Amino acid sequence: MKKIEAIIKPFKLEEVKDALSELGIEGMTVTEVKGFGRQKGHTEIYRGSEYTVDFLPKIKVELVVADAQVSIAVAAIVKAAKTGKIGDGKVFVSSVEQAVRIRTEEKGDAAV
Repeated sequence: MKKIEAIIKPFKLEEVKDALSELGIEGMTVTEVKGFGRQKGHTEIYRGSEYTVDFLPKIKVELVVADAQVSIAVAAIVKAAKTGKIGDGKVFVSSVEQAVRIRTEEKGDAAV
């Protein structure tokens, strides 16, 4: 099993969710986060004063999938989240040693 974490622009969440649903991937955790990468934020003007916004609003999508689904899930996320502009985000894939469904106590792939 692998855990996929994707940091995306907030307005791309529905497209990513729909792309994963089409693949039959069910279940994800979505968190509103703030951060910055190479874009280093931007400046804004409020009531005549200029200030720097260092942390930009992003969405973090987390899901755990079977090893066989990793490449298609990552490809779907990248395709759905891509705008071609700076700040599109990142996708991270890491190993999951074990998963347990609390209700039924199923383990491994069956728990996902």
